[in-house]
Amino acid sequence: MIHPPRPQSVVIAGPVGKLEALLEEPEGPRPASFGVVCHPHPLHGGTLDNKVVHTLARALHEFSVPTVRFNYRGVGASEGTYADGMGETEDALAAIEWGRQRWPAADPWLLGFSFGGGVAIRAGARAGASLLVTVAPSLDRETAAASAEGPSCPWLIVQGDADDVIDARSVLEWASRLSLAREAAALPALTVHVLHGAGHFFHGRLLELREAVASFIRERDSLINESGAQPAG
Repeated sequence: MIHPPRPQSVVIAGPVGKLEALLEEPEGPRPASFGVVCHPHPLHGGTLDNKVVHTLARALHEFSVPTVRFNYRGVGASEGTYADGMGETEDALAAIEWGRQRWPAADPWLLGFSFGGGVAIRAGARAGASLLVTVAPSLDRETAAASAEGPSCPWLIVQGDADDVIDARSVLEWASRLSLAREAAALPALTVHVLHGAGHFFHGRLLELREAVASFIRERDSLINESGAQPAG
């Protein structure tokens, strides 16, 4: 894609008030998929304008998949106050529902960075996401419970091994256990991509991050095409 889609400000009806969001919709036929991207921790400066969140959206635009980036409750112009991750998960579900209303025949793809990775895991399990991407996901008790096996869809985890915020070793050990659980449950394989030397915010590595996500989508679509099914997005 030569020109990225122009961002459009939209308002989503959230569980506790209006949610500020940006819609980026490539030109073309009605999409088979749409992406909802979840930003980092709202109490540590996370917003929909985060550069990793922006990079994840751009990766989807390469495949003409529209995206919705939104601010959790209490961030920017979104109403409400921080709700310990559980309320933010409800906000993500509201964004997914907004997407389903706009594109009734499209499947939701869910992406998240750091705190947003945990939100994406929890929301994806509940919303029936058809693709999940989590970048340097923060792990807590609720996230671990939601990801005992994870959503029954293709899932990519990207982790920098020089992460100075998230313990990369813990994420990779968790991913290894998760991969075995998914295999035992006959779920789609978990893909783990390690960016060696990358820190938490992927300074100087955003193009590599974008390509990791794009490669994952291309591989997924290749497998779908080989099976004779119709790729989404």
